Amino acid sequence: MTKEAEKVAKSKAYDASSITVLEGLEPVRKRPGMYIGTTGPEGLHHLVWEIFDNARDEAMADRCDDIEVALLPDGYVRVADNGNGIPVGIHPKTKVSALETIMTTLHAGGKFDNEAYKVSGGLHGVGASVVNALSEHTKVVVHQDGGMHVQEYKIGKPLAKVKKIGTTKEHGTIVFFKPDATIFKEGIAYDLDKIVTRLRQQAYLVKGVRISIVDAREEEKAFESETIFLRAQELDTPSTTFYFEGGLKSLVAFYNKHQTPVHKNIFYIDKEQDKVSVEVALQYVDDITPRITAFANNIYNSEGGTHITGFKMALTRALNTYGRTANILKEKDENFTGDDVLEGITAVVSVKLPEIQFEGQTKSKLGSMEAQGAVSTVFGEAFNAFLEENPDDARAIINKVLLALKARKAAKAAKDSVLRKGALEGMTLPGKLADCQTKSAEESEIFIVEGDSAGGSSKQGRDRRTQAILPLRGKILNVERARIDRMLASVEIRALVVAMGTAIGDVFDLSKLRYHKIIIATDADVDGAHIRTLLLTLLYRHFRPIIDGGFVYIAQPPLYKITKGKSITYAYSDKEKESVLRELGAAPSDIVENPLEGDEEANEEEVVAKKATKVNVQRYKGLGEMNPSELWETTMDPARRVLKQVSIDDAEAADRIFDILMGTDVAARKSFIQSNAKLANLDV
Repeated sequence: MTKEAEKVAKSKAYDASSITVLEGLEPVRKRPGMYIGTTGPEGLHHLVWEIFDNARDEAMADRCDDIEVALLPDGYVRVADNGNGIPVGIHPKTKVSALETIMTTLHAGGKFDNEAYKVSGGLHGVGASVVNALSEHTKVVVHQDGGMHVQEYKIGKPLAKVKKIGTTKEHGTIVFFKPDATIFKEGIAYDLDKIVTRLRQQAYLVKGVRISIVDAREEEKAFESETIFLRAQELDTPSTTFYFEGGLKSLVAFYNKHQTPVHKNIFYIDKEQDKVSVEVALQYVDDITPRITAFANNIYNSEGGTHITGFKMALTRALNTYGRTANILKEKDENFTGDDVLEGITAVVSVKLPEIQFEGQTKSKLGSMEAQGAVSTVFGEAFNAFLEENPDDARAIINKVLLALKARKAAKAAKDSVLRKGALEGMTLPGKLADCQTKSAEESEIFIVEGDSAGGSSKQGRDRRTQAILPLRGKILNVERARIDRMLASVEIRALVVAMGTAIGDVFDLSKLRYHKIIIATDADVDGAHIRTLLLTLLYRHFRPIIDGGFVYIAQPPLYKITKGKSITYAYSDKEKESVLRELGAAPSDIVENPLEGDEEANEEEVVAKKATKVNVQRYKGLGEMNPSELWETTMDPARRVLKQVSIDDAEAADRIFDILMGTDVAARKSFIQSNAKLANLDV
């Protein structure tokens, strides 16, 4: 069969009769969180993902090779693809157009028909109707069989029947939608970087498909376009296009852009086994952190699943077999463990299944058991062949894993002496820790402060019942590439580990966390920012569950104390300071910056006089400059303080940033600093 004939056959397999209807739309607006998770920024972007994923599924079904996402004026989004177009014929069950059925009925779509879509990311097929229900206005334009058809909707309800508005030589679907501001009350503001990052990832996963992102928020004429792609109009707007023939191989190369590869060739396999498509790429780098990214039907699985289990089993088996066969692993040597073979690996595992099961509603973990066997077989056979055919790469990988094995033994000895001994023989809490009185972890919080001066003020100003203070001396070790034995040789890190109570490494136990608020309180200067970054690196690399659990916070001490007479106001930013000064009606001549600083000859009368007539603005350079009562009022009092909770919205992006900022690639760090210099808030 020719390619054109195949396309015609596929087109016939997806028509109005392919659409399955399960239930109505009403619940969506009542409980939007059930369908998109949240009505905040994440939920807003989820609408974009839902419509894009429909176009992406067309590409996965080989009916589309070009997709465009455009941000338009007034909060509109436009998603276009050159697929077959949503069917516009009359649906046999609903007696209205299939397009209207898809857009206005929950659980109506082609994803239930395996002839229309062999593989789909949309497990439940609710995407388009949910987006329609949560949008104040939606418009769909379909180019199909020489005709251009359109239908518009208001809050999910059609304004008129589908009508033909002209002829066309194009084919595909355009969806315009404007999210409802009464649902998304935090505002309709799209994060272009977030959209670019996700669509780049999808371009790697669906190789050979062109994906474009157009920022046309200033282009009114973009909304009027009913041609499939905006770029045909040559709009003068920022745009980004991704196209990768290499698939996951290209993605691994992208992830390792700032790393030093251990071996030259990137391993890659793309093969089907028992109706499960398996695509795997990997490369080892000179690092100790494993980076494994998992996808099932192009959905990111943050918690892995059965496909990752199969991958790890086959990887461990293959490297042990090769190590023994090549006589690199001697008879007296123990086998590599799963942890040994994962050290320094960058791997992406993607599976596609016709029937897919996830654990839980978030699709973060794959549960389909057939994926485990398929990945284990396909990857195992291909990786064994790769090792045999690339002896230089194989030896470099085995030597890397052998180094990890030796380091594991050394680290285990260090952990046993430092942690297990302490846990069994009652290792005392560090002497510098001023612990709280309560034994309830839910009530307890620990402030990690910079230096003895800040430690002294915070110890005097705290609530002793619930607040503990741990002062750190200087900058802790950069743990980005430090093994655990070297880390535990650091007095400051060891004090923090013991204070938290969870231990570290394979004996880490989140349930033993002694404080449910770990608050990093460093000075508002360059050194303070560096110390905060070092602490976050430690927590991200070795205590990730503490961050994921929402236990880590960053204190926000004020930058300024503004005094006029007996009135005292604290400002936490330059913008807030200017606002306070305006409210006080302070003219520039009335403002005294850092009053009487270093003026040892000033007498009490002068101080009183200046306070009465001037607005005094004191810039705090560190927590140690505050007296205990000021520190309590501004930074430690739960009723008045400002804390920022640390979360990881994009683990891959966070991982890359830590690599760049804390790793050994100086050129990458210099480039990052130069690119982001304008965003820095420097206290000069």
